[in-house]
Amino acid sequence: MQFQSFDAAYIESLCAGDPATEEHFVAYFTELLHLKLRSRLQSRHAVEDVRQETFARVLAVLRKDGALRQPERLGAFVNTVCNNVLLEHYRSSSRSQSIDEEGQPELPSTGIDVMDHVAAQQLKAKVHEILVGLPVRERALLKAVFLDEQDRDEVCREFGVDREYLRVLLYRAKQEFKTEYMKRIGGPVAKRT
Repeated sequence: MQFQSFDAAYIESLCAGDPATEEHFVAYFTELLHLKLRSRLQSRHAVEDVRQETFARVLAVLRKDGALRQPERLGAFVNTVCNNVLLEHYRSSSRSQSIDEEGQPELPSTGIDVMDHVAAQQLKAKVHEILVGLPVRERALLKAVFLDEQDRDEVCREFGVDREYLRVLLYRAKQEFKTEYMKRIGGPVAKRT
């Protein structure tokens, strides 16, 4: 995206309702506002509502005489207006959240559903199957570090290596595991370096 600088002539054209200037203004700031709002709002409708309200307020202020004394600061002005509209949106949406009979918000379910449980069991079986197929040293190393979560210094003593070489061995073992995993799920196999 190319950043734009603004001047008094641009603001005058925008206030006068010049179609080309209005089209440029909307296209340019829509892209910037979408970048900002997509990470802050959950729905496309909310993003669009905040964007439209921002434009409406900016244009209303600009069309008042002397409303923007520094035309080069148009981008900062639009951003500030957007922040204010966003805060208002947060306030209004927090007031309208659903509340149960006792006046307490509904808590999300903390348990896993049947599909998640089945998927986790299948993944666990696949990991076990791949580990069994690995060479003994790689299998023992991956088990000690990732499944048993042993202290790295203890693993170094057990395998008779220093921490730097343990890092190399872990990298190789993970690559071996990844290669086998990708073969079994039918994905592309990464080339080893």
